[in-house]
Amino acid sequence: MVQRNTWQRERVREALVDARGFVSAQSLHATLRDENTGIGLATVYRTLAGLSAQGDADSLQSPDGEALYRACTSTGHHHHLICRSCGLTVEIEATDVEQWAKRTAESHGFREAEHIVDIFGLCASCAKARDERDAD
Repeated sequence: MVQRNTWQRERVREALVDARGFVSAQSLHATLRDENTGIGLATVYRTLAGLSAQGDADSLQSPDGEALYRACTSTGHHHHLICRSCGLTVEIEATDVEQWAKRTAESHGFREAEHIVDIFGLCASCAKARDERDAD
């Protein structure tokens, strides 16, 4: 999907870069709406899909099934650790996962297999805050 480089597309990309962690299209649109950009939700969805297809944005499904996006900081295949509380995201390499996925696919006669692995949990700060809150 080739997209023209319009000011709207550039502003959506900038907002995605400025966002902390993964964000939904609706959340990004709300930010842009609050800035009175006049950029519509359909434009945000189209732009995010295009950025994701071109490798300029990571895309994943939240545990609730919502599509979330993040400006991509790595090239090539990678995985994420994502805090369920604050959204902090860490890009990780997972050599063991890569090897397991390849072996598993081959053992079942699959070729050209692809996979997505994202790990959701609580970052150290959020876990500490929850422990302190629970101790009270």
